[in-house]
Amino acid sequence: MKGKKHSPEQIVKKLREADAMIAGGKTVGQVCQSLEISEQTLSRWRHQYGGMKSEEAKRLKELDEENKRLKKLLAEAELDKAILKEALRGNY
Repeated sequence: MKGKKHSPEQIVKKLREADAMIAGGKTVGQVCQSLEISEQTLSRWRHQYGGMKSEEAKRLKELDEENKRLKKLLAEAELDKAILKEALRGNY
């Protein structure tokens, strides 16, 4: 089953709602059910986004995406370098 994708702003908003509901006396299970997320997701979000503002969460997501892109470029460059080294060793 494919889950929903939440934007960083939505995650921060849901974390705030969850904290308000828990402070209001609801259990974690009830909070997760009303937010339509699992307890594991809530815990992961708290660990990753706890205490952040929505702008900070959005910037973190952008930095993660940029980091992935740069790692991919580096891997491709290293592969090209290895291919060229292998070609230079041959009798061409």
